[in-house]
Amino acid sequence: MERQEIIDGIVEILRTVRTIDQEKLNHVTEETDFIADLKTPSTEMINIAAKAEQKFDVEFEDEDIDDLGSKVKDIVDLIIKSKG
Repeated sequence: MERQEIIDGIVEILRTVRTIDQEKLNHVTEETDFIADLKTPSTEMINIAAKAEQKFDVEFEDEDIDDLGSKVKDIVDLIIKSKG
């Protein structure tokens, strides 16, 4: 699975989060910061991770979730690692 495919899937997940400005989702890159750029509440990050597990058919370790950075590339890397 290509990184851009994963980013596109993450954007699909983010479109379901009511607290995120939908206009900002048109410009998401790997460097986009969930908290600083998209104003995602930190409590919502766990929900996003859970939806990513379902969408990409992976299971994240608890410590990976605890150490997850706030950029899109961090969850992309975690998905790739979990698929490997």
